Amino acid sequence: MTRAFKILTYTPSVRAAQARYGSREATKPVDPAEVERDVLSAPIREFIAAQDHFFMASVGENGWPYVQHRGGPPGFLQCLDDHTLGFADFIGNRQYISAGNIAHDDRTMLFLIDYANRRRLKIWGRARIVHEEDDAALLARLELPTYRARVERGLAIDIEAFDFNCPQHITPRFTVAEISERFPANSPGSAF
Repeated sequence: MTRAFKILTYTPSVRAAQARYGSREATKPVDPAEVERDVLSAPIREFIAAQDHFFMASVGENGWPYVQHRGGPPGFLQCLDDHTLGFADFIGNRQYISAGNIAHDDRTMLFLIDYANRRRLKIWGRARIVHEEDDAALLARLELPTYRARVERGLAIDIEAFDFNCPQHITPRFTVAEISERFPANSPGSAF
């Protein structure tokens, strides 16, 4: 658990819930003066690069949260540096709810889950929309030449905190590619 994670999430009402349910001692507060911005280490970068989807939360002007699924080939969510993520925003249903929410309030949260290995990563950050006329070089860096989807814009996310958490209730699930890799179609006894 990262220190910045505790600063962002352990609000007074959360601390009260921890006291009520008996976990306050195990979840001691952190002195904000000791907190430095979280750094994307090599293992975290590898985890992020392997993901082919994530969920992204934003908040609308009315205060309601919104969660959007984002998908692409593994590696479409990129580590731009030690504190920044980015991805190409492909054309979708054209509702632009996340784009509108981020224009109003840049706070976002990403939820990445690796079902096969029962791992999940939560990332808090501040998002900014990247248009070609504003930063063509960054948008070109986010584009995936081998992925046939039209890029409308990019998103860059400055990380505030992240946390891997408990795998206890993650049901292992496997993609077709993962199953094919483990059980090649031509192997004896294969059910595929």
